Amino acid sequence: MDLNLVGKTAVVTGVSKGIGLAVARALVDAGVHVVGGARTRSEEFGQLADTGRATFVAADLSTPDGPVELVSAAVERGGIDILVNNVGAATPRPDGFLTISDDDWFSMLTLGLMAAVRTSRAAVPVMVERGAGTIVMVGSVNAFLPDPLVMDYSATKAALTNFTKSLSKELGPQGIRVNSVSPGPVETDLWLGDGGVAQTMAKVTGSAPADIAASAVGDTPLGRFSKPREVADLVVFLASERAANITGADMTIDGGMITTLR
Repeated sequence: MDLNLVGKTAVVTGVSKGIGLAVARALVDAGVHVVGGARTRSEEFGQLADTGRATFVAADLSTPDGPVELVSAAVERGGIDILVNNVGAATPRPDGFLTISDDDWFSMLTLGLMAAVRTSRAAVPVMVERGAGTIVMVGSVNAFLPDPLVMDYSATKAALTNFTKSLSKELGPQGIRVNSVSPGPVETDLWLGDGGVAQTMAKVTGSAPADIAASAVGDTPLGRFSKPREVADLVVFLASERAANITGADMTIDGGMITTLR
């Protein structure tokens, strides 16, 4: 399927690994030049940048200036057609609500919500001037499946999904589409890496990390984690003109984990 994306420019946050890296690769494969931001350039994204089809911007996206620096780098290349707000983090909280400090809450909200707000604020004027653009937010099923293990993360993703819907209503008349994707468990460090959910809960329960991971998807219809590239393919579709009449939508990709109608 030709997505008609050749020659476009995308800004992607959090490109060093995981879903962000997969999105960057998928966009490059579709003919898009990716301007990717993260604190440090990973070897994997560096390989994309070395081909000349991507540009890395060292930016701390948790600061007010980081998102502006990232967007400015894309504008210097000629503009922005696509913005993918992906950066975020999750810290398992096995000891419960009372252990989540104000600093924990602020850190989660700053990276998971305010980075998207700030990057969008910098990019939207450029898109409005062009009269076109697409924004995709990477959320989570925890936006509507609250989990005390990741309470601050769940609340942050709920806010991000709400922000997406509101922004889509304002920007639609100006030719800009805004959508979100809500993955369930994905094969990334958030779940499977050091300090991830599986490892953290294994220490608490005495079970093996592999068993914790398996139990997370064992009751879902498809019974497995999503792969980062599968999430990325959905993001790229929403960013393309093949989804030209889709805005304000939230797309789940969770192997059937969510069984209710929303």
